[in-house]
Amino acid sequence: MDRGVATYKKIQDEIRQTHQITVKTCWIADVKRQHGKTRRIAHNRINPKQVKYPCPQDKQNIIEESMKRLGVL
Repeated sequence: MDRGVATYKKIQDEIRQTHQITVKTCWIADVKRQHGKTRRIAHNRINPKQVKYPCPQDKQNIIEESMKRLGVL
């Protein structure tokens, strides 16, 4: 996989190829937030202290593995 900037789309594509599942971008954002890889709160978040669609536990490890392979974590 290309080791350039790992966009949400690249992370989604890598997970789709390796695990045959589709993950939501909000799940990727939640995992990034948990690891301190985000800089700000999204402008369209209704409640800044609560995540509307947190990443499900069964998908979190898959997203973390993909982000490690792509050099995000």
